[in-house]
Amino acid sequence: MASGFPFSTGDVLLASEMNGLVAFTLNAQSGTTYTLASTDQYQVLVVTSNAAAKTVSIPTDATYAFPNGTCISFLNTGTGDLTIDAVTPGTTTITSIGAAPAAPLVGQYKSAAAIKTGTDAWTVVGAVA
Repeated sequence: MASGFPFSTGDVLLASEMNGLVAFTLNAQSGTTYTLASTDQYQVLVVTSNAAAKTVSIPTDATYAFPNGTCISFLNTGTGDLTIDAVTPGTTTITSIGAAPAAPLVGQYKSAAAIKTGTDAWTVVGAVA
């Protein structure tokens, strides 16, 4: 059974709330920097659209402790590459299967997902360079 959604025993959900679980909420980011927030989990797609290079930063657990297993999705529609990096690289570890094991790049019209695998540890998968 899936876990991680912010529901409690006894909650009653409306049909519109249940139907919303199958669709992404879009978080459009047109700037060149963005730091993930607690609102970016649970079916959110972070869409970046700047023509310049962009960086999305993942905060440390001390700032916001996303639950292990959290998956945050990204789509880069801008011509500049999107870098997924840590706010504090010495504390938060990001690994990927791209050319560089850390701070992966996501090209235009490519998508990726950052998955929290442990305390201050994330793995980025998808169309990364």
